[in-house]
Amino acid sequence: MSEQRRLIIRGGRRIEGEIRVQGAKNSALPLLAATVLCKGQTELYNCPRLSDCDAACRILTALGCTCRRENNVVCTDASALKSSEISEKLMREMRSSIIFMGALIGRCGQCRLSFPGGCEIGTRPIDFHLDAFRRMGAKIREEHGCIVCTAAKLRGTVITFPVPSVGATENVMLAAVLAEGVTEIHNAAREPEICDLAAFLNKCGARINGAGTGTIQIEGVKRLDGCRFTVMPDRIAAATYLCCGAITRGEVLLTHADIQSLEPVIPVLEQIGCSVYGFGGGSVYLNARKTLKAPAHIRTAPYPGFPTDAQPPLMALCATLPGTTMFSETIFENRYRHVSELTRLGARIKVEGRVAVVEGVDRLSGAELEAGDLRGGAAMVTAGLFAEGITRIGHVCYIERGYEDIEGCLRSVGADIHYGS
Repeated sequence: MSEQRRLIIRGGRRIEGEIRVQGAKNSALPLLAATVLCKGQTELYNCPRLSDCDAACRILTALGCTCRRENNVVCTDASALKSSEISEKLMREMRSSIIFMGALIGRCGQCRLSFPGGCEIGTRPIDFHLDAFRRMGAKIREEHGCIVCTAAKLRGTVITFPVPSVGATENVMLAAVLAEGVTEIHNAAREPEICDLAAFLNKCGARINGAGTGTIQIEGVKRLDGCRFTVMPDRIAAATYLCCGAITRGEVLLTHADIQSLEPVIPVLEQIGCSVYGFGGGSVYLNARKTLKAPAHIRTAPYPGFPTDAQPPLMALCATLPGTTMFSETIFENRYRHVSELTRLGARIKVEGRVAVVEGVDRLSGAELEAGDLRGGAAMVTAGLFAEGITRIGHVCYIERGYEDIEGCLRSVGADIHYGS
């Protein structure tokens, strides 16, 4: 069991080499949910081999879809969909399981599911989702800890979110593609994964315009058909490996990367003193052999701001740079759960509310750590590559939710890392 295994890292080795960036977890999950809406077979290429993706496939199977994986291709067929109910056990396996709500309402006109599980990094209220579905004509009630949604027919309407929400934007898109009339989403999330979902749905026959901007327009259609689609590269995994290269003062070449989606991250690495270059064909090169220094202030924000998911590994990097960095976390209130573990390595970090102040140190020392969430676990791996001695990281199941073979990727570029007990 992954919960009993630990990642064991002997730090101090420079990262040098090439890493192929995996498919994006945060795109693959809504794409898998979207296959519920399609008639016929769908083939998703570059679908990462992650525990969260496996959980999504188990949900599809429980709903009556056929679902099989061959390496990094997932083939689904929802033609024989027989259920609109997701069990509490399956819902609790991953936080983003709520994304199936929009697809099921759009396909079946009803769904029943419990509140989702996943990393406890802060509240992710689904009020935006439920309010939007009500505006589209759905009736929603809570029943014995479950959410029950019914809709004779969803109808397009104008939906304005108080703040951009990736999950709510995706859920409304899924519900609206088969609804009657036109749905407009104002103050929509602009993340690249939103664009990936829109591109997939349009390839299946949907009519979506404006993805990647603050206003998305969806004209409902009668039917969607399956297609072949390639999942975009994972910008957070890419950012993590860039931080791993930087913290070891090494060189890394990322291939199969999405350079445009990394635009919020690359200027920060350049400010630190890294040389970062993008090449045609999706390659990003980082050289961190120059003298590095701490950036003054990092503020997370919705895209195109600095991504909250990249904050933990960047904090690990900043903990090793001369100078002081102030982090302002605007997305999740519990996104600093990794701080107590980084301090066990010798990092100097003080947290007050949503602000963390990091004072860089010359050395870290290996220790026994426990991952408490996905990106916090990535921060511990990043710090462990720099720390003197041995770092052991438990609860690797969290890390495996978002990183495909992180051990193999880092070993291939010179890290001394392996699974053990």
